This record gives sequence, structure tokens and C-alpha cells, in this order.
Amino acid sequence: MEQMILLWVLSTCLSAVHAQSFLLSSKWVPAGHREREGRGDETVMDKIIKTNEFHANRIIDGTTTLREGDIAVSAGRRSRVCFARSCLWTKSVDGHVYIAYTLSPEYTNIETQLITKGMEKIEDDTCVRFVPRTHQRDYIDIQPKSGCWSYLGSRGGRQTLSLQNPDCMELGVIAHEFMHALGFVHEQSRFDRDNYVTIMWPKIWRDRLRNFEKFKTENLDLPYDYGSIMHFGMYSYSMDGEPTIVPKNNKNIKLGQALSLSHIDKLKINKLYQCTVSDD
Repeated sequence: MEQMILLWVLSTCLSAVHAQSFLLSSKWVPAGHREREGRGDETVMDKIIKTNEFHANRIIDGTTTLREGDIAVSAGRRSRVCFARSCLWTKSVDGHVYIAYTLSPEYTNIETQLITKGMEKIEDDTCVRFVPRTHQRDYIDIQPKSGCWSYLGSRGGRQTLSLQNPDCMELGVIAHEFMHALGFVHEQSRFDRDNYVTIMWPKIWRDRLRNFEKFKTENLDLPYDYGSIMHFGMYSYSMDGEPTIVPKNNKNIKLGQALSLSHIDKLKINKLYQCTVSDD
């Protein structure tokens, strides 16, 4: 009897060691993220997925959930399609769109500088300007909560934009979340996306299939942008390390961006907000 108990204890200990080794293994990554050693093609969305799968619950609170990996949606609110004028930020008489923000004091000076530079990525060659809040009713409250996420467009009043530190402290990630705050969905959510990419449904984690829905969005008469900072990476939410999104005409086309907005991303902002900035 004592020998049986001893064997059971030994077996339990070995199982625990094995489980710990698996969890700590460099080969283990969260659902939705695929490590691609040596290729250096990790996109902004890859980084966001990796951070959010580790840290952010898909239910932010009792009434707010994360959809498509990083878009916050509150129950009873208009969800993701935000090309109606009602959810855009107000344009000033001088032709600029001034978006007020507050910044958590929990950020370090270096992190504050990075967030500022991320906002500048949006401002360059567009009419959008981010300004520290003084008295404005509508504003973005930037907080280091769990994960990288934003609401879609202007909701009215204070709205949170989460940039967890240090995981979300990258220029491309910051710019991506501010693009959501401006009202832009992910590029592959476009209603006409099936003309340009193939979604490999069997390769996607079953509980992440909703992240690949498409919606009747206003495409602003601009071409599909494989290189948009808002495009999922080729391996987003892959179950087995195989591609989940494949370009139709040229499989060698790179999806998404790693650092900054594409030229078409800038054109989208200018068209949506009717900027007078030159498109050149």
C-alpha cells in the first residue's frame, strides 16, 4: 500500500514538472500568435494579439467586451461599423479635427514620449490633431489597463483607450489603437474582402472565428490595402501555425504593417474627415 502511494505521489510530481516545462517553454505561445523565428515579419496586429491573449480578458467588464481582438464594444451601443457621421470626432472651423486626451500619470516619461510619437503618426499628412484636454466634453482617456484596445470612433464623453505598459509601448501598436478611436475597423473586415483575400476557416481557433467577420463598411472609394496598419497578419489566430489569411492574386504580398500607417491609411483619414490636406 505504501509503495502504491509513493508511486502515485511520484507520478503527480512528474506531471506537474512536465506541465510547468510546457508552460515555460519558448515554443509555447498564446492562441492567435505564431512565432516566426528569424523572419522579422511580425505585424502590429500580431503584437496586439500576443499581448491581449496573455493579459486582456475578452470581457473588459460586465457590459463591455473585446471583439476582433482589440475593439471594445459596450452592450446596447453601436458596434463596429463607424462610418456614420454620428460617431466621428467634430471638425473645427479651421479645418482640423482636434481630439482631446488625458494621459495616466502611471506612464513614465519615455512611455509618454512614445505615446505622443504614436499620435504624431496619425497627425502627419492629415488634419487630425491630438491636444491635451482642458475643458472638452468628449475626450480619450489613455490608461495602462490590461492589453491594447480602444473603442470605435467617438462615443461621447470620456472613453478609455488602453495601452498596457510595457507590452503596448510600440509606435505601430499605439497608432493602430488611435485609428480605431478615429472610427476605422480592421481592413479584412471590409465587405468586399473576399475579392482580395481568402480566409482559411479550418485553420482558425474555433473560439476566435468571430474575429474574422465582415461588415458593410464604407470603403471611401479606396483600394483594398494589404499593407494597412489595420490589417490582420497572415497567421492571426492560427490554430496550427498555418496561414489564416491568404492574398488571392499574389501569395507573396505582405499583410499588415510593423511600424506605421500606410499611404492608403492616410488617405482614409483624409477622406473620412474631409481633410483639405494634399493627398500627394
